[in-house]
Amino acid sequence: MDKSHFFAHLSRLKLINRWPLMRNIIIENVSEHSLQVAFVAHALAIIKNKRFNGKVNPERIALLAMYHDASEVLTGDLPTPTKYYNPQITSEYKKIEKIAQNKLINMLPKELQEDFRTLIDDDFYTEDEKNIVKQADALCAYLKTIEELSAGNKEFKLAEQRLKKTLSERSSSEMDYFLDVFVPSFSLSLDEITMDK
Repeated sequence: MDKSHFFAHLSRLKLINRWPLMRNIIIENVSEHSLQVAFVAHALAIIKNKRFNGKVNPERIALLAMYHDASEVLTGDLPTPTKYYNPQITSEYKKIEKIAQNKLINMLPKELQEDFRTLIDDDFYTEDEKNIVKQADALCAYLKTIEELSAGNKEFKLAEQRLKKTLSERSSSEMDYFLDVFVPSFSLSLDEITMDK
């Protein structure tokens, strides 16, 4: 049986720091980010189903969110202002991401490739799944700006404004619910979120 380097590569996601061009009070790596996106995407899917008549699979969406940045183990994390600087850069980077996704999938034993392809390659996501993972990704980036600003790091002020615009553009009932119910706690101290009501 051939050996696979797939999971050895995934384990290195913890070595790729996000927000590489910005001063960070708390360093965040891609592995940590992916777990938080999975938590939030799972919640968004449940909220969509319970409150807004959705018919999505929360467990599948959580898995998609876990793998949504897996290809960055090969490409690194390209900062958003660079990635979206102009349409040509965006288009070329999407091609690079697709090549990295396929390279990662091809590291798996043949009999496992199609199962993981549906998680790693976003061409296999439904529109609802794509939207929820993108919303969760943007929400988690926004939460990072709140945490940094709450710790006094003004470096994240423009990022916060940009992400508010992104959230507004990706708005949905489930995301608005999450913003209203869960997000205010992120600007509070530990004492404030642990006090009995």
